[in-house]
Amino acid sequence: MPVKLRFRSLWLTLTLILAGLLGAASAQAQGQRRVVQFTGIVATGDSLLGVPGATIFVPKAGRGTATNAYGYFSLPVLTGDSIVIRSLGYRNQTVVIPDAYPRQSYSVIVQLKEDATVLPEVRIFPYMTEKAFKEAFLALRLPTERGSAVADNLNSSVMRRMFNNLPVTSMGNYRQTMQNQQYNQDRRMGTAPTPYTNNPLLNPFSWLQLINQVKSGEFKKKEGVDY
Repeated sequence: MPVKLRFRSLWLTLTLILAGLLGAASAQAQGQRRVVQFTGIVATGDSLLGVPGATIFVPKAGRGTATNAYGYFSLPVLTGDSIVIRSLGYRNQTVVIPDAYPRQSYSVIVQLKEDATVLPEVRIFPYMTEKAFKEAFLALRLPTERGSAVADNLNSSVMRRMFNNLPVTSMGNYRQTMQNQQYNQDRRMGTAPTPYTNNPLLNPFSWLQLINQVKSGEFKKKEGVDY
């Protein structure tokens, strides 16, 4: 075989091997997804208040997290993932991370919309049919006012006996305790009567006033005046 033909065959073989390696590397690079830190706040759509306890879930990976008391969350995901955000009483929302997202973090503010569901009316009767209930209701005999428990409890003699025998309620004890504390505080501040102010013999100011009256002669018997 000529040398030139051998060289061409070797060159073609090397070219095919190099192309195969580059193709495999490119396919491997395209199949390997990057890790992205997915963060954000889940809020209500009308007031932008954080929704605590909302779940952020990646169905393909089978993992997720929940928002804190302020509606904040942080979760590592892969590019191309679809994240489902859900909370009780709100509609589910889906956030998709782009496949070719170049950055290491992806932040969003998710505004959930309320999902009001009106449940059908449920009527429960202790009877088999509505007709049986109506018949039992029409045949019901209500007690008279004189023999009812309400009339017995409002009897004057019963109320008087309850007033004399029942202990003071918790609210009454609390009110009396607060009044005593306020009275003692007023006595310490000098704005409420004390045993010293009520008894003149124990009040030094009363003794001072008595001595001044004796010195001034207010207790001397005046002429022509009978006491």
